[in-house]
Amino acid sequence: MTRILADLPEEDVKWLDQLANEQGKSRASVLREAVSAYKAQSPAQGNKSWIQRGRGYWKDRKDIGDGLEFQQAIREDRTPYEDL
Repeated sequence: MTRILADLPEEDVKWLDQLANEQGKSRASVLREAVSAYKAQSPAQGNKSWIQRGRGYWKDRKDIGDGLEFQQAIREDRTPYEDL
């Protein structure tokens, strides 16, 4: 874990200390939670779903055929619904 130095207005430090005291936590712990919450709300990379992050991951692979063709090929031996 990395330490940082941040300048905060005195009234914010008092408020932070009061909040930490009410929650039974350290000032640093409250700040870590605040940064985590802020990060979760950010539209940056960390907020994307695993599907969005993985989109296009295999797009340049030449050893993998077309997914739709593969699905159609493995389903050729199945009985069509209208014949059931």
